[in-house]
Amino acid sequence: MRILLTNDDGIHAEGLAALERIARTLSDDVWIVAPETDQSGLAHSLSLSEPLRLRKISDKHFALRGTPTDCVIMGVRQVMDIKPDLVLSGVNSGSNVADDVTYSGTIAGAIEGTMQGVRSFALSQAYLYEDGARIVPWEVCETHAPALLEKLMVLDLPEGTFLNLNFPNCRPDEVDGAEVTMQGKLAFNLQVDARSDGRGFPYYWLKFGERAGAFIEGTDIHALKHNKISVTPLKLDLTDYSVTDRVARALGYGAQV
Repeated sequence: MRILLTNDDGIHAEGLAALERIARTLSDDVWIVAPETDQSGLAHSLSLSEPLRLRKISDKHFALRGTPTDCVIMGVRQVMDIKPDLVLSGVNSGSNVADDVTYSGTIAGAIEGTMQGVRSFALSQAYLYEDGARIVPWEVCETHAPALLEKLMVLDLPEGTFLNLNFPNCRPDEVDGAEVTMQGKLAFNLQVDARSDGRGFPYYWLKFGERAGAFIEGTDIHALKHNKISVTPLKLDLTDYSVTDRVARALGYGAQV
């Protein structure tokens, strides 16, 4: 089996090294095309106005000056001579749950893999802030991901569907199994931090404040809170079929499929 890895934290990220170790428990044919620098929060963006600079680091290891989406496209269409059987994106430093999946470059890597016709999974590891630093328990995903992926790799998924895996912030022996979940809801709490440069001109940072959520049973955020691995099936089709008839009636048409 041929596996393509990417991420949004960059080619030197600890999570990517963890993902390679996970992937090598499944296959010895592992390729990496990852961003040269941190691309967090860029979602499913393409580099259309800048050239893509590809740098070979070692055999089957490449850094790309581009987004996670660019990396998957380059991996499938340029770097690899044969399309991969599996795309793994991550392991992200921090969970990708609820509304945050729309911002995530990690999720974007799995989206693009799916669009390229390859079975794709996004993997993220929850962490704890302590004394202003991230304490990321990479051993959780490294312990539990291989067996989980072995089961999910052979799953019959519909076209356009991929899986979002989130690992809880706990010790590996505290993980209480895996749960199939739906997206939860987190309060939007992006804040604008206004500052001034050395000449007095304003500039701004976006930052997250304290996140509040409805920890409803069956959601991804509920699963992580209870030390469970969250497995959420996501799909590319964003159509809200529940309101198509209402929109059609508002436009004076008959019922729609």
